[in-house]
Amino acid sequence: MAVTADIPIIDISGDQAAVAQQLVDAAHEHGFIYIRNLGADISPDSIDGAFALSKKLFDAPLAEKQACTIQTNNRGWSGMHSETLDPKHQKVGDFKEAFNFGEFVNGKAQQPLPPTIAGDEPQISAFADSCHKLCRKLLHLLGIGLGVGDFFSSAHSTNGESSSILRLLRYPPPEQTSRSSDDVRAGAHSDYGSITLLFRLKGQAGLELQKKDGSWAPVPVCPPGSENDPSPPILINIGDLLSYWTNGLFRSTVHRVVFPSEDGGSKVEGETSAGPRYSIAFFCHPRGAVPLEPVPSDRVRNYVPDASAPNENPYAERKVMTASEHLFMRLKASYGTLYDEKKDT
Repeated sequence: MAVTADIPIIDISGDQAAVAQQLVDAAHEHGFIYIRNLGADISPDSIDGAFALSKKLFDAPLAEKQACTIQTNNRGWSGMHSETLDPKHQKVGDFKEAFNFGEFVNGKAQQPLPPTIAGDEPQISAFADSCHKLCRKLLHLLGIGLGVGDFFSSAHSTNGESSSILRLLRYPPPEQTSRSSDDVRAGAHSDYGSITLLFRLKGQAGLELQKKDGSWAPVPVCPPGSENDPSPPILINIGDLLSYWTNGLFRSTVHRVVFPSEDGGSKVEGETSAGPRYSIAFFCHPRGAVPLEPVPSDRVRNYVPDASAPNENPYAERKVMTASEHLFMRLKASYGTLYDEKKDT
């Protein structure tokens, strides 16, 4: 069995000042964090309901999904190989399909929905709203931990104007894919926004993160000590924008989704790559015009990057000034043809 990624589990129901410091330390050291004991933030039943809805959507007729094909506003359905998260190294696009929901306004989607799930609009909107509230809570705690108060959370009070995305994902069974030994289910990448919530199903393998030495380690769905939780702990990861805002103090960790290895070297006990793989991600983004300048935090000012370590933000050399400029740069790299065609938003 593989040596799994070293990721802390934080009980966010504890003393909030202590939790804030734990989150900051984990964001710096790991970039990935498990959180548990969510209380009323997001219930296990709502997570189960979101996965049931995801399966319902991906089982919908292809024509329904194609009528909602993703546009340059990053909303809608994307089919197999349409997204390439690591264009420098992938020969073909990702082996997955996805559906992106943008922000809902007064409970209403601002994009076409497949008829199969149109009646589920209130459920989707409620789940997305719960995700956004939890993100703002975590961002507030990160701000407290850095001594900048509500700097991060206030930037995410968007009133429907941000690029936040609730994304449902389905990876087809490995046995139903024609691939080479170099192909991956989702290419190596860091996340484009500020913070991501990732929901996974027990027993489904595939996610790996890149460690500081450049090697890869699998990320268990249920880390030791969480096996009996009502649902797997939510996996949080830091995105590029928080790395910019903290001058690299917070790690925007590179990760990928892989096919099963021939020797089983990356296998986590109790997990399998057989069958389809489902996951749900909520990518939290601030208002697009927010500048990406380092926050006025003593810890950020005093941070000295390790010169021998890989650049914690691989895009730091790009002089990106706002959140929307960074997002456009990353999306264009992943969906180059779509953006070249300049489809209507």
